Amino acid sequence: MRDSLIAAAFRLFLERGYEQTTIDDIVSLAGVGRRSFFRYFPSKEDVVFPDHEKCLADMTAFLQASEDGDDPVLRVCDAARLVLRMYAENPTFSVQRYRLTKQVPGLRTYELSVVWRYERTLADYLRARFSARRDGTLRADVIAAAVVAAHNHALRSWLRADGQGDAATEMDHALAYVTDAWSGERPAGGGAAEEDEDVVIVITRKSTPMWRVVRDIEAGLG
Repeated sequence: MRDSLIAAAFRLFLERGYEQTTIDDIVSLAGVGRRSFFRYFPSKEDVVFPDHEKCLADMTAFLQASEDGDDPVLRVCDAARLVLRMYAENPTFSVQRYRLTKQVPGLRTYELSVVWRYERTLADYLRARFSARRDGTLRADVIAAAVVAAHNHALRSWLRADGQGDAATEMDHALAYVTDAWSGERPAGGGAAEEDEDVVIVITRKSTPMWRVVRDIEAGLG
């Protein structure tokens, strides 16, 4: 019944337009009552985004299953890939929703609130992992925002191409910008070096820009 309601809603949205379609129109086409609609969807907006709640729950569970030895940056990048997988499972529906969302400001606002919840989920996980660092909260928020920006860039490029091409490859390319900048910086915990005020050790690649080296030294010196 849930799938029937979604199919009926999108058929009407495409034929009449989102604003011109009512919940009564949707349930009439689906052959069910209003109570059945609200059993699955709190509002008309929710029928446009029927899969995000489950995806958010899957992402949260994935992050909670992380082990201490996992690189937190790689972990949040893999969590973002779960969202891409949700879109890629049904390219036709995803492209239709993308086009509809671009046309309806209210849906765009709703989508932004969903994206914000994903970002907060990533940031909360990173805050816990970086809690022993002086700049842990800032680092977590910046990385979470970068992951979401990279994910959205790759996803929208794929959607603008009508769901054609290899979405996973696009995503890997975008997320590489995040991992190149932040991956390998382990959260502090258990070691004496983080607490030692007399010694600052910076480990970096030869290709790292000097401004980043200086920034890391300044952060270590407080």
